Amino acid sequence: MSKGKVLLGLSGGVDSSVTGLILKNSGYQVDALFMRNWEDDDGSPYCSIKEDFLDAAFVADQLKIELFEENFAKEYKEKVFNYFLNELKFGRTPNPDILCNREIKFNSFFNYAMDAGYDFIATGHYVRNKKNKEKTTLLKGKDKGKDQSYFLHSVRSEALAKSIFPLGTLNKIEVRKTAKKEGLITSEKKDSTGICFIGERPFPEFLNNYIPHDPGIIEDENGSEIGEHKGLAFYTLGQRQGLGIGGLRHAKNDPWYVAKKNLEKNTLVVVQGNNHPLLMSSQLETANLKLVNELDEKRFNGKAKVRYRQEDQDCFIEILDKTLKVKFKEKQRAITPGQSVVIYKDDVCLGGGEINSIN
Repeated sequence: MSKGKVLLGLSGGVDSSVTGLILKNSGYQVDALFMRNWEDDDGSPYCSIKEDFLDAAFVADQLKIELFEENFAKEYKEKVFNYFLNELKFGRTPNPDILCNREIKFNSFFNYAMDAGYDFIATGHYVRNKKNKEKTTLLKGKDKGKDQSYFLHSVRSEALAKSIFPLGTLNKIEVRKTAKKEGLITSEKKDSTGICFIGERPFPEFLNNYIPHDPGIIEDENGSEIGEHKGLAFYTLGQRQGLGIGGLRHAKNDPWYVAKKNLEKNTLVVVQGNNHPLLMSSQLETANLKLVNELDEKRFNGKAKVRYRQEDQDCFIEILDKTLKVKFKEKQRAITPGQSVVIYKDDVCLGGGEINSIN
């Protein structure tokens, strides 16, 4: 007897391929959907959508499941990419992968599946969800090196309740071994990187197509002019590469790092030293607070991280109306407005928000 009808988001990668295999072996009735969400520059050498679709089709054939294709490019451009560009223009550094999950994978794709009569959706994310009658809790994936709860912290609970994450209890090595054992064509395929659905491209060159250069002065912490930048949107806090600074008279040979953007003066402030005081902050406040579930406790000690690959950091958390205040036990390097801070208690992902101010 079938456990229910599932629509799998099949991307043409090893994770979603093994997800489909596990679902079939677990007794679900499985169909798959390939999402086409990016159309600009489709012929560029960095766009893998044609190859990914062929791989997805091959895997669907191997698993004997039906594959559909749907174009969400309009929704992606309106809800993810345009927001991404606007944030960059205001000197912030957004995370499009978080928006992509919230607006496309667990909104547009989710609604498509529900409207088509499916009971669940499934993806290859390394997270877990625990369901009861009252709420669905988002948990970290068992593979700490692949846990993707950071990217799913703002997904609405209604979608999480009807999502299946078979890889949440596995590690990446197990997933690749399973794919190889079953002869899946994607078993050795490299993991996708770069911007969600856009891929790994030379970022400055890519932005040149959408954001005009607005050159300005690069200055050191004392206000001395030491170079020229091509536009504040092309830089992020903590950045070392691509500053074009070197061989300055009376300066140390230490690397330079972006410490601050001054939008009013259109200046970029840089400092020397990986842990320079201007790069370090102990507190932040967010905008656009998203909680997986409402919390009774509004002030508590917990964990947080301000970027995906960061280890969880001890902190004190205060939840206000639509904002989040976080005070870290130890100062954090290059906390970046526009990025997201995500809060945890043990393995439970509580939610997070977009970093708005730091001090």
